[in-house]
Amino acid sequence: MAAVSAQKMSDGKLAAATGRVRADWHAVLDAAGASEWEHPKIAAWLQSEHGVEGWWAQGITVGYEQAIGRRLPGQTADGTFAVSATKSIDGSRAENLDAILETLTAHWGSPASVTPASLYSTARWKIAGETVVAAVSEPKSGKTSISLTRSRIADGDALDRLKEELRQVLDAIAVAGDHR
Repeated sequence: MAAVSAQKMSDGKLAAATGRVRADWHAVLDAAGASEWEHPKIAAWLQSEHGVEGWWAQGITVGYEQAIGRRLPGQTADGTFAVSATKSIDGSRAENLDAILETLTAHWGSPASVTPASLYSTARWKIAGETVVAAVSEPKSGKTSISLTRSRIADGDALDRLKEELRQVLDAIAVAGDHR
């Protein structure tokens, strides 16, 4: 199965951002009785009691839930699964957006919704009860970041295959960008 960001979070980066490594956070949460708490309460407690920023609090919480057997890698709080992949390509978001949407539409059909924005654009597809979201942004001048997330996946055994599909779609976008 594919791993989620909580597992990819290095202890070095986690410690630099929060002052503790994963095992230390798990011990803190165990001592507080967090194994009895729901996900939102754990993340909120990390923020309010330990000053952990939101993204890090979510990652620590997911990792903790995986460690205590409450959640499988890739599993969301509602019991379904999600997988994502990201790629950066040359050129601005404005230069790349049409080609990105064209490639994604060729793969998944017309999106259910498109939200073009000046800094951050999204498109959504509904596929057999699942959702695919493409988020396009320009974090650095001259580069476009494309993030694809497939969620509401019922079968956790499909994650590796679906992650590979997302990577292939991103590779197709990069190739299309090379030919613009």
